[in-house]
Amino acid sequence: MTASDAAPAPGAGAPPVSAVPGGAGAGRVPAREGAAAAPAPLRPLTRPARLRPGSRVAVVAPSGPVPADRLEAGLDILRGWHLDPVVGSHVLDRHPDFGYLAGTDADRAADLQRAWCDPAVEAVLCARGGYGVQRMVDLLDWDALRAAGPKVFLGFSDITALHEAFAARMGLATVHGPMVGGVDFVKSTRAQDHLRATLFAPESTAVIRGGRVLVPGRAEGVTFGGCLSLLAAGAGTPDTRPSARGGVLLLEDVGEEAYRLDRYLTQLARAGWFDGVSGVVLGSWEQCGPPGELAALFADRLGGLGVPVVADAGFGHCTDALTMPLGARAELVADDPGAEPELRLAEPALA
Repeated sequence: MTASDAAPAPGAGAPPVSAVPGGAGAGRVPAREGAAAAPAPLRPLTRPARLRPGSRVAVVAPSGPVPADRLEAGLDILRGWHLDPVVGSHVLDRHPDFGYLAGTDADRAADLQRAWCDPAVEAVLCARGGYGVQRMVDLLDWDALRAAGPKVFLGFSDITALHEAFAARMGLATVHGPMVGGVDFVKSTRAQDHLRATLFAPESTAVIRGGRVLVPGRAEGVTFGGCLSLLAAGAGTPDTRPSARGGVLLLEDVGEEAYRLDRYLTQLARAGWFDGVSGVVLGSWEQCGPPGELAALFADRLGGLGVPVVADAGFGHCTDALTMPLGARAELVADDPGAEPELRLAEPALA
């Protein structure tokens, strides 16, 4: 998808559902017997205030370590936007035993806690993803975070677990978008421009266009989601919401072979997690296998949900990634397979 004020990019890649062997719903999971009462549908979340020139923003690394040169390049971009970035004390740390973590769990949690509770900080931006949020999320003082009030929170990939936690524990709308030390951010003017517009002038990104219609239709709901593997990993934990009911579900991932994506989708379907979902928007699937195989998989696992499904929407682990609001009331317009789908926000992502 593209922002409303940007030139739309035509969808490309996998064939539409009608052209996929097996067709929509060929592998739909049967209804479960003795299922519990349906969870309440998702509701719009509290929007934090937009940023302005001079806003102080904190950069933290809740997951993996970030290269110092890429972090500095990202900070220079933020300074060019007339923001005042401050970096968490442990952002450049590396765990003494597990090199895939940016310092200890306690230190990563402390950086996030300190940044959020600082009254001078208006936004908390993640430096990169990787892995580590699920190790530190239980160390956060959620009462103190709630008391500090709503702020902008930005990230994606492993940060999906924090998006869900902020929604479940604080009722806060967050922003799924490029991270400060991410290579796709520091090297992509388009990704920078769309993030900047969302943070400073969210009215200009209230309609996002593009992608391909896999299953036609229209849907209204609340945007949520992120990295598929993280949503599956979080199922059943106190920081992940129990159902997609009432949601316009955004999904993407990276480096997961098709059989693993199949496993995640099937697990969530068997758990009843997709029951009542309003619509599905698929982003990028970098290093996840041949496009044709992925198209067949999504048709098989998602095509029978009875809701509109859009692919190639241009967010996630990809070049020129778009920024997507989470927790916003939106309409997914995908009723014409020959036209570009649109995600229309009922109000701007930030207040």
